[in-house]
Amino acid sequence: MPAIVVIGAQWGDEGKGKATDLLGGQVQWVVRYQGGNNAGHTVVLPDGQDFALHLIPSGILNPSVRNVIGNGVVVNPTVLLDELAGLEARHVDAANLIVSADAHLIMPYHVEIDKVTERYLGKAKIGTTGRGIGPAYQDKVARVGVRVADLLDAKILREKVEAALDFKNQVLVKVYNRKALDVDEVVDSVLAAGREIEPRIADTRLLLNQALDAGETVLLEGSQGTLLDVDHGTYPYVTSSNPTAGGAAVGSGIGPIRISRVIGILKAYTTRVGSGPFPTELTDAMGEHLRKAGGEVGVTTGRERRCGWFDSVIARYAARVNGITDFFLTKLDVLSGLERVPVCVAYDVDGRRTDEMPMTQTDMHHAVPVYEELPGWWEDLSDCRTFGELPVNARAYVQRVEELSGARISAIGVGPGRDETITR
Repeated sequence: MPAIVVIGAQWGDEGKGKATDLLGGQVQWVVRYQGGNNAGHTVVLPDGQDFALHLIPSGILNPSVRNVIGNGVVVNPTVLLDELAGLEARHVDAANLIVSADAHLIMPYHVEIDKVTERYLGKAKIGTTGRGIGPAYQDKVARVGVRVADLLDAKILREKVEAALDFKNQVLVKVYNRKALDVDEVVDSVLAAGREIEPRIADTRLLLNQALDAGETVLLEGSQGTLLDVDHGTYPYVTSSNPTAGGAAVGSGIGPIRISRVIGILKAYTTRVGSGPFPTELTDAMGEHLRKAGGEVGVTTGRERRCGWFDSVIARYAARVNGITDFFLTKLDVLSGLERVPVCVAYDVDGRRTDEMPMTQTDMHHAVPVYEELPGWWEDLSDCRTFGELPVNARAYVQRVEELSGARISAIGVGPGRDETITR
């Protein structure tokens, strides 16, 4: 059986956790392949319980699924232990969580540098979550990072921390006027967390490929959206890794030819957290309506999301760069009660119409949406379980979004619950 990728097709927060949870009954493995605890998934179970997951894969709520934090993830060990404790307090068995030995660790100095750097940038800030993700990936690429495997070797760990703090303490003290970090305190805190994580550490590349060889299905879960990809997103207002489908192979150790299905998650409108361009953003009462009706507050950050109309330029772009085979359209129910529902079909950039993503940063900032207005609907969609049960105008909206986006819409979310979904 092949591997399946679930990827956000906008700026994140599209509802990937719900999609992963729905597929949980059909797969044996769920893998987080990039990012860290700078993103979150909310999963609502049929009994009404909701779970906010920040680092642990969404498959953890299905006891028959094995869950992997892949080599492409950056892991804050303290956050991981806190999240595990929270799940166990709610009687969720987290024994099926495995952590790649090659994942990199978010160290205390990464968090400190992330916070002070963002404050220092002022108006030019990127809008990071301040959780150390960017600095951890910087150290990974610079080949001075600390990996999960180093938790198993106190000598190597200390050597790496000493080398890191020789430089980073200079930056904290002399550039940002902050207190230097103590080597012993950093090492002791990380080793203490490491002792609890040690039983979960494994060569996950080997395990995942053995699972595929045995005919099991692996679901690869991105933690952010396409437009936040460091290569393919709205740079520099992006994350520090590759949430796009190509990153799934790199971040898990699964060869790309083993991935045969890529499910793109699209919200029926568009949201974004943090700084950066957002052509369809609504800063008026309608934007506030979408925010309130959709409960648009970041799962991890608690920040209110910026809201706007559906953007088919972004959807087409996501379909192309990810090789999306089908879309899952979420939160269609949030649009109920609107007389007209605009959809962005193109951009006007300084008097020029373009149907595709602008190539330069300036053009992206200057992009003005070209809208097509569709008739709205008033009915409550939460009890709809087939496409034919949707109101005529809601069906027309889905069909038009499908035409504009470049891939089939195979599922539609009509509420937050696991069962509030239509399959086509």
